[in-house]
Amino acid sequence: MEEILQIDSLDRKILSIIQGNARVPFLEVARECGVSGAAIHQRVQKLIKIGVITGSEFIVDPQKVGYHTCAYIGIFLEKAGLFRDVLDELKDIKEIVQCDYTTGNYAIFVKVYTRDNTHLKNIIADKIQAIRGISRTETFICLEECFSRHIPVL
Repeated sequence: MEEILQIDSLDRKILSIIQGNARVPFLEVARECGVSGAAIHQRVQKLIKIGVITGSEFIVDPQKVGYHTCAYIGIFLEKAGLFRDVLDELKDIKEIVQCDYTTGNYAIFVKVYTRDNTHLKNIIADKIQAIRGISRTETFICLEECFSRHIPVL
């Protein structure tokens, strides 16, 4: 069982602020939290060191860079023992932006962005279904992402 890390109310407030905007200046976070900029810097460094914060990123709108089709693909494996081998090959498919090992009908569930439906068909047929160990797939095209959010910091 994974250890639950101890973070206090100031850590939670900092996380809540920076989740909304990772580029917010530490001095602005400090003003909102009522502490010094140095304290915020130390807290953020601690949160990075203990693995609560694992990075920061710019979010690119897929449609603005030519990826107009989003799909979710459920993957059935021939044998559960092939999971790691299949995973290694899925990592090489750049259009897959998320991959989860799941319970239920699918062993693996992936999120894919493609230029269009033809590109999606090619990714499925030529890349995903060509991987040894995959018995079949089931695809769901996303019509619209209604919302996406970070987990609440309790």
